[in-house]
Amino acid sequence: MTHSPSPRRPQARIPGPQQPPPPYPRIRAGLWRRGLGGGLALWALTAVVTYATGNTTLLPTLILLGSFLVPVVFVLWAYERHGRDLGVSAILGCFLTGGTLGVLGASLMESYLLRPSWGMFVGVGLIEEAVKLGALVFVLRRLPGIRGMRAGLVLGAAVGFGFAALESAGYAFDAAVSTEGVDLRALIETEILRGVLAPFGHGLWTAIAGGVLLSCRRPNGRFRVTAPVVSTCLGVALLHALWDSTHGIAIWLAERLAGTALDRRLFAEGYIPRPTAAQEHLFTLFSVGLLVLVSLLGIAWANSLARRDTSWRNTP
Repeated sequence: MTHSPSPRRPQARIPGPQQPPPPYPRIRAGLWRRGLGGGLALWALTAVVTYATGNTTLLPTLILLGSFLVPVVFVLWAYERHGRDLGVSAILGCFLTGGTLGVLGASLMESYLLRPSWGMFVGVGLIEEAVKLGALVFVLRRLPGIRGMRAGLVLGAAVGFGFAALESAGYAFDAAVSTEGVDLRALIETEILRGVLAPFGHGLWTAIAGGVLLSCRRPNGRFRVTAPVVSTCLGVALLHALWDSTHGIAIWLAERLAGTALDRRLFAEGYIPRPTAAQEHLFTLFSVGLLVLVSLLGIAWANSLARRDTSWRNTP
């Protein structure tokens, strides 16, 4: 004799523990790639339409797209990979406020303190790196919880890229406007060149200085001017000065190898009057090679700082 199985009692489902939502906004991986591709397409379309129509009212759009594209993409990459827990407000504040304050402070100090000379580029490096670091301190003055090497690298890069974007916009405007009218070709060439070089300039140098500065910040939020902070500021200022003086150094080397007399004014002015074919080739070789060398030194320095911080490999 068989018995039918007794019906099972209904069991209540107990929901498992739910993970709290992250305190930072969710961003899908690869957003910076889509931003780079879409931004390049928009910039190219704007350039084509501006060239075809001759409409000068499109120049601000072309300048802003070309100047901000690469800096914004790199800041977005840094936020997506290593800085989500720092907060969007801190990233934007460093990029916009820090970059603007840096440009304004550097412009004021350079106009009053610098004159064309052999040491001009050293002065430019010291002034610009100091004002960018001061802008970083100003933005983070009411955020005492943000400290450490990783935070300094990310937020320092944000300040530097904001500075680079605004500076590139100024250079692009100067290249476009001339006594003969609007030079669209010079504008596009300037934006392409500065866009390619942007990742290896201001953003990299201020990331290094910001990483060391925030790694020495006290738990109560006070910034400390320690020996490592001072030596790092001097080091990135030297890299900055070498970067700016590559044209002058290349001219000096080209003149020396060509066996011609060296005029010291050529170093500060950054060009060779009536150069020979050999001088042109030597100048291009040395200027590009020196830029690559300075970039490799900065990248190696930033990588060595990132490897010291274990949280760099465990970011969201």
